[in-house]
Amino acid sequence: MTLVEPALAERVLERALARGGDFAELYAEARQGFAISLDDGRVERPQGGRERGACVRVVQGDSTYYGHVDGLAEADLLRVAESASQALRAEARAPARLEAPREARVHPVELHPEEVGAERKADVLRACDERARGLAAEVTQARISYAESRRQVEVFSSEGRAAADDRTRVRLGAQVVARRADRVETGSDNRGGHAGWELIEAEPELVAQKAAERALTLLDAVDAPTGRLPVVVGNAFGGVLLHEAVGHGLEGDFNRKQTSAFAGLLGQQVAAKGVTVVDDGTMASRRGSLSIDDEGTPTRRTTVIEDGRLTSYLYDLVTARRDGAQPTGNGRRESFRHVPVPRMTNTFFAPGDATPEQLIGEIERGLYAVSFGGGQVEPATGDFVFGVSEGYLIENGKVTAPVRGATLVGNGVEALRAIDGIAADLEIASGVCGKGGQSVPAGVGQPHVRIRELTVGGTA
Repeated sequence: MTLVEPALAERVLERALARGGDFAELYAEARQGFAISLDDGRVERPQGGRERGACVRVVQGDSTYYGHVDGLAEADLLRVAESASQALRAEARAPARLEAPREARVHPVELHPEEVGAERKADVLRACDERARGLAAEVTQARISYAESRRQVEVFSSEGRAAADDRTRVRLGAQVVARRADRVETGSDNRGGHAGWELIEAEPELVAQKAAERALTLLDAVDAPTGRLPVVVGNAFGGVLLHEAVGHGLEGDFNRKQTSAFAGLLGQQVAAKGVTVVDDGTMASRRGSLSIDDEGTPTRRTTVIEDGRLTSYLYDLVTARRDGAQPTGNGRRESFRHVPVPRMTNTFFAPGDATPEQLIGEIERGLYAVSFGGGQVEPATGDFVFGVSEGYLIENGKVTAPVRGATLVGNGVEALRAIDGIAADLEIASGVCGKGGQSVPAGVGQPHVRIRELTVGGTA
């Protein structure tokens, strides 16, 4: 499906540069979505919708001007291009002739979710609810949700770029409440990716089962310890700590503005030897994967930290141009109503050669942080505070009692330098990344990682 004919795109770009500018871009999008949920045993009304729209952006020096419009009618596209150009007062600049559209690297979708009926999706929710409630009488509530989206995009630039992508994503989530006397605990889990319905129908009940098991485990939790302790961070959802405490600080705009703890440190040792951090938008079926980013740049595997040394930032076109660097395929936007900014795709620690048991077995007393809830990070300093949603005591080299009320307090750069063990069990989980008022799908993950010492805030 063609959203905008190349001849029209050229006219729009010409209009956008009618008063000058270094660069202009037309981004067009058609999107559709469907969501359904089950709460307290009842399937709620399904929600769905579709829309089309476009954004025109003009960049001049350090300034960006843009406008967006619902729909893709020629008159509307030309009007928004005219509007984006109004602030400039230079001579007109002719855009380059558009190249033939690049052939996108297709992410496989075996069964498009829109081809599966709503009743089948509701049946999956009911099966998940039944699995969660069947584990124990203490399970008192379950909320199961499913969402799908399909997003077709086309990007045209005044430098001649023409690119397109077709993105299908699905996500199944479960939040389960367990109660024993006056104690109430919650567990959650989800499964999602850049894939079709085939990702959901492979034992979807396991998502609800894991969520329920976490809630039930927390009913027996003891108060978390307090103090400076060695911490082993779990794989998959444990990668939230890397994403938030380190990843955002590696994005090009923060470093360009000198508002990142990693600003000016390219080529320097910022982590322990053996620590490698990768952002990879090409991974098959992962939630943060794309064929191209939202500026038409092909995604790629970017090593940002290699053997502890900072080797690259994550760039969109604008920040790469200003730094004299190559874009890394990390220009992302929530929709046609937003401008692209540097964002992570799938970000993770590269695997090491240890086992989780080895990392844990060498600790006399510490914390095993499996996954995280809410938290706060200050990118300019790297300081963070994270709540541990699932954690356990480590005593004499063994994982023992579950804990509640644990928080991790530290600094991203210091935590990188304190890593003294990485396992080989890399796993990527499905996440959502927020930045600058925009949300985009992302993959968060890592192998098990051991941090020599972190401040643990607890209730014991």
